Amino acid sequence: MGAIPATAIPERFVSLHRRRRRSAVTVLPLAVLAVTASVTALPPPAVAHPSGDPQTVSIARDDQRPEVVRVRWRVGGPDDLTLLGVSLGLLPPDRVLLDGAVDYRTTDPAVIASSERFSAYLLQRITVVDGGRRCLGVVAESKALARAGATVDYTCPGPVDTVTVAVRTLTDLNPAYRATATGPAGQRAEYGSSEDSHDWALDGAPAVVGTNRGHGAVLRLAALVGAAVLVAVGALLLTRRLRRRRAPA
Repeated sequence: MGAIPATAIPERFVSLHRRRRRSAVTVLPLAVLAVTASVTALPPPAVAHPSGDPQTVSIARDDQRPEVVRVRWRVGGPDDLTLLGVSLGLLPPDRVLLDGAVDYRTTDPAVIASSERFSAYLLQRITVVDGGRRCLGVVAESKALARAGATVDYTCPGPVDTVTVAVRTLTDLNPAYRATATGPAGQRAEYGSSEDSHDWALDGAPAVVGTNRGHGAVLRLAALVGAAVLVAVGALLLTRRLRRRRAPA
């Protein structure tokens, strides 16, 4: 049987096919836009900060001095050090370009590490409290700040078992900065502008599960991507079905 002439098809059926075709063509872009908007509305992952990798912090009690808490801080990326150096007045302002890019140089870590301003900054932004009593910190000399980080020893009034450690480094420059921290017996925590304090057991207590926002964000993102795939497949099947219906017999 030959193809049915277009003039023989009632106008209402032609209009119906056109509406269905337009509907199928617009379903996929709208679905993708909706899912994209949902993804971009997600909060940033836990392990995420403005320049890349997060800061890292390790917390432990000195084996030889039970009243001393040792905190090692390491920056996430070398450009973050340059940004910090500019904010402390240790590096010229033009090292941060107009478009926000940072002009990092290999000599920056040594300039920053040798400054008393940097030591004062660490002691102000990282604090240790034992039973409501503040522990006094001393910043150790650092010869490889970008790679090994900086170490601060905090001496408390007496032997410590549990301390409260606050980490506020770099969040004064941008609240999106975060820091991941580890402690004895597998303890972990995440610091940010809204969660800058955490209790740590230094006596070998069982591990304490810290916040896991990054993992949760990844799961939410995976769910949204899966939904987008399902919508796209559905739209594709619908388009093929309509094409088969209007194909000549």
